[in-house]
Amino acid sequence: MSEQAVLQVTYNSRDLGGLPADDGGTITPRTVFRSDALAGLTDDGLQSLTDLNIGTVVDLRTDGERARAADRLPTDGSVRFLPLPVQGGAMDEMVQKLLPTNDDTVLSEEQLTAIVDQVPTLEELYLAILAGSAPQFAELARAVIDAAETERPGVLFHCTAGKDRTGLAAALLLLVAGTPREVIVDDYIQTGKNLAGGLAETLTALITSMGVPLTPRLKTLATESPASAIEAAMDWVSSEHGDAAGYLGTGGMSVDELDDLKRVLTTPAR
Repeated sequence: MSEQAVLQVTYNSRDLGGLPADDGGTITPRTVFRSDALAGLTDDGLQSLTDLNIGTVVDLRTDGERARAADRLPTDGSVRFLPLPVQGGAMDEMVQKLLPTNDDTVLSEEQLTAIVDQVPTLEELYLAILAGSAPQFAELARAVIDAAETERPGVLFHCTAGKDRTGLAAALLLLVAGTPREVIVDDYIQTGKNLAGGLAETLTALITSMGVPLTPRLKTLATESPASAIEAAMDWVSSEHGDAAGYLGTGGMSVDELDDLKRVLTTPAR
């Protein structure tokens, strides 16, 4: 568990509150949290959901990922669970699709190399996720708006490692709030440091257990968070849609909803 994690046991959970926003404001504390999966939450971790006023958990993982490691959440209905599967971010599923379906097939080193060469770079992966997931990210943004009117307004969103799909979601929300790009990059980079605390080995084992060598590209995809990846994603959003609000608009968010989102996310400067 990372020393910075706000939930036991997670490696990459944190409150985005306090980061700078437009006009000298800040992201409102205990409003949006990012995390890795919650399958390993302890009783203390469950209590922290209450203590932090987290009343909504958004799971960006695929159905298969959730089936293999379901979140541990309170059983009393105090936390709303919202599954919003974002395709393309599950590393093990990505590699599995490239492997032969016959379990008896023995692959040569050259064949394994050819398979690995088909795996996208992290930058390519992010652009593909963004291109196909605007409705899911817009629905996450609506969940943040809706939660603000409840007794537990905190929204925690996560995937498996809290790196890729979660990193893109965090960047979009922060961009809407007017957080400077360099701050978003710094927050994204923090993930790679957090994963090094123990989760990285588990993530890479998912790949190597399939008999696939852990190449530098696969290691980056599974465990690293280089600035170039999130910068490429933000550049794509700007070039294709003008800004994050424009992107979320293609997912169905109205101008009024986007205004509400920014209001909920930010605390004005005093």
